[in-house]
Amino acid sequence: MASERAAQSLNETARPTARRRRAVGLWLLVVAGLVFAMVVLGGYTRLTHSGLSMVDWRPVTGWLPPLGDTAWQAAFDAYKQYPEYQKINQGMDLAGFKDIFWAEYLHRLLGRLIGLAFFLPFLFFLLRGYLSGGLVWRTLGLLVLGGSQGVLGWFMVKSGLVDHPDVSHYRLTAHLGLAVIIYGCLLWVAFDLLGERPTNTAARGLWRPGALMVAVLFIQMLLGGLVAGLDAGRAYNTFPDMNGEWLPAGLLVIEPVWRNLFDNALTVQFDHRLGAYVVTALVLYLWWRARHVAGLSNASYALFIALWLQFGLGVAVLLSGVPVGLGVSHQAFALVLFTAAIRFLWLVRPQSAGREITP
Repeated sequence: MASERAAQSLNETARPTARRRRAVGLWLLVVAGLVFAMVVLGGYTRLTHSGLSMVDWRPVTGWLPPLGDTAWQAAFDAYKQYPEYQKINQGMDLAGFKDIFWAEYLHRLLGRLIGLAFFLPFLFFLLRGYLSGGLVWRTLGLLVLGGSQGVLGWFMVKSGLVDHPDVSHYRLTAHLGLAVIIYGCLLWVAFDLLGERPTNTAARGLWRPGALMVAVLFIQMLLGGLVAGLDAGRAYNTFPDMNGEWLPAGLLVIEPVWRNLFDNALTVQFDHRLGAYVVTALVLYLWWRARHVAGLSNASYALFIALWLQFGLGVAVLLSGVPVGLGVSHQAFALVLFTAAIRFLWLVRPQSAGREITP
């Protein structure tokens, strides 16, 4: 009888903990979904050259768009004072301004909504005791990263409001990179709360190559940011060669030589192509190793399928000169592939590589 009562007491204690883990994990997955949408919308604003249409940053009072003709004209007049209008969009009418304004406004509005979607549940879960120990610090760290992302976004926009009517490709890449880091961390913590790892010993040897795959994929996404920032995707639109050359001339024309990695559009696109081959090789290796492993087969095939969809989209974007629809899809599927990679890495992580978290 005593043992039965003890077992019943243990079950009653475990049930609330399981519910708490599920509640917090689902919250983090929802926020991750919003960040996914934010990155995709950011790609759209970039491809439509909408990001410089809002020339001020009002974190608290900037929730509402211009209301009424007078407010719209004031926003348009403010835009006219900056290089993008003066050097590129000279003669644009108010209707054209509204088209680009709405994309950037929605991008910023979504950023604010993500902030609320994280901060308000964070306070609720904290006050109700759902967050404790390491989980408090993890979620607090995510909150700090999210706030930093908002500041970095404005820092990026400011670079296009000075002399050159385009944002710094360095700041654009940093903005994208931090978004990907936040997204990956949200997924990882959510998986810790919601999932169970396979116990198959065959998974143990895949941790290091899996970590390498995720690291290379992250670098590849940063290279994609540089390609976007330099408009490098709209040049050398042949595949698999580059305008008839396999090793094109001009890769190292900028001095000092290291600057070609970041400032030479030809070199950046060349490196992005090489990165695609490296990612492909790593994913194929991991898929081959894990395709029949219990608990990993589905994740390995998800990785495999996401890879080829993204690779095909990349080639299509390149050959067609980066149309908006394909360009946005390519950015979205980069995150799909990254999601599959994070999931795979989480499944093969040894217990010693991280501590479990319990609300």
